[in-house]
Amino acid sequence: MSPAWHRVFWTAIAAAAIWGFWLLADGTRPYFRAKEPVLLDIERGARTRDIARRLEDDGVIRSRITFLALHYLRPGNTLKAGEYDFEQAASPLAVLRKLIRGDVSFQVLVVPEGYNRFEIADAVAAQGFSTRADFLWASEEASLVADLDPFAKTLEGYLFPDTYHFPRHSRPAAIARAMVERFREMYAVLKPQGSARTIHDIVTMASVVEKETGLREERPVVAAVFYNRLQRRLLLQADPTVIYAAILENRYDGGQVRQSHLNSPSPYNTYVHRGLPPGPIANPGRSALAAALRPAASDYLYFVANADGGHTFSRTLAEHNVAVSLYRQNLREQAASETATR
Repeated sequence: MSPAWHRVFWTAIAAAAIWGFWLLADGTRPYFRAKEPVLLDIERGARTRDIARRLEDDGVIRSRITFLALHYLRPGNTLKAGEYDFEQAASPLAVLRKLIRGDVSFQVLVVPEGYNRFEIADAVAAQGFSTRADFLWASEEASLVADLDPFAKTLEGYLFPDTYHFPRHSRPAAIARAMVERFREMYAVLKPQGSARTIHDIVTMASVVEKETGLREERPVVAAVFYNRLQRRLLLQADPTVIYAAILENRYDGGQVRQSHLNSPSPYNTYVHRGLPPGPIANPGRSALAAALRPAASDYLYFVANADGGHTFSRTLAEHNVAVSLYRQNLREQAASETATR
């Protein structure tokens, strides 16, 4: 090697070493110029250069040059789409690793027990995950539960109520799948071996029980009442099934059950049709599922709301009529008391 090339070689080595030391120093130095937490939303397909520029503009990194150099030294590591929170100083290398791992921030989605798929769609839309229509479309993918319930027409009943944490850009189908998976996990824990009832009937019963009472201790008794009525071929006469029928027909405004609802020919109307409704009317929680699987040992055939917020259970129609009269009397007295205090 000639002296000239020798100098060029060592100059290049020195330059590379200096650049390497600079990159190491700048790439591992924490930095945060923003005066408040930064929320960075990276869309699918966003270019790395554009992401680096936004990080620099928002004060998350000092220089996009350092960030890009570090990224190009890690070929094949793509930056994941999603929302990212940056609240404190971090080095460009730490920021890069966060985006490569996909450590996105999560949105909380609360699905209360007893919500039907229409109400869940409203909750999903309210949290900004998707439109109501898109989630309803996803909730019609009955193939997700075909192995459990070959009779299912939608995912109603299998979208397990719970508190979920999803990235904001989660797709409706992914949200629905997560809820179905949670149902599978819970049902595997609850289901007794050798149950003679199909999962379709159990979940349908659980959904009716869920909507009839909010008291967990009552649910096994309510389930027993309905099973007893089914055994005797009596109409279930469950108001929540009538309400669900009206919802499907776009005839329910959130008020009380009307005579027109009770007269509906819908197969979900258990005042008209014997047996369980064709499918679940809501998404039951753990205690309602447990009640449908293990009803109380009881010979009750009737129940009606009482003044204590629960229900009065009866074995005969005569007993039930007395309980209904007491309930109506309590309602009249309550209305009179409210009128007197105005």
